[in-house]
Amino acid sequence: MILNQATDYGFRIVLFLSRQGIGVRTEAQQISEHENIPERFLFKIMRKLTKTGIVKSYRGANGGFTVGRAPEDITLLNIVEAIEGPICVNVCFKGANHCNKSFTKHCVVHQELAKLRQDITARLSNIDFKSLLEKENTLKEGDQVFCCNSVS
Repeated sequence: MILNQATDYGFRIVLFLSRQGIGVRTEAQQISEHENIPERFLFKIMRKLTKTGIVKSYRGANGGFTVGRAPEDITLLNIVEAIEGPICVNVCFKGANHCNKSFTKHCVVHQELAKLRQDITARLSNIDFKSLLEKENTLKEGDQVFCCNSVS
């Protein structure tokens, strides 16, 4: 399973807004520049995040964006589902008409993938933005941050 670029940006946007604090409005341009997200793409992501209440949008001279709820009430799963929809590790989980195996309940591969989906969902739902902010505050300059290329 690979999360798309919009979801990665969504994580960064919500983390940035969480850093600002509840109720603190931030202009799209500032978010775009700080997080290195193209502004047009930022607005597409913001529509999805505001639709689900993760982010609040304000128009006008004092407009901008703010987190829609407390960081401890926003999880990584919330962001993934807001942007990509429900976690789906295999097309078969989208419905019976998407699977070419007629007896999906008897397919051991599907059963194991269903467990994997549950594990991923549980893990993502246990990581909230308050804990991410706390973890971020404990990082020191020079601490190694792992990315896909460094995991073997």
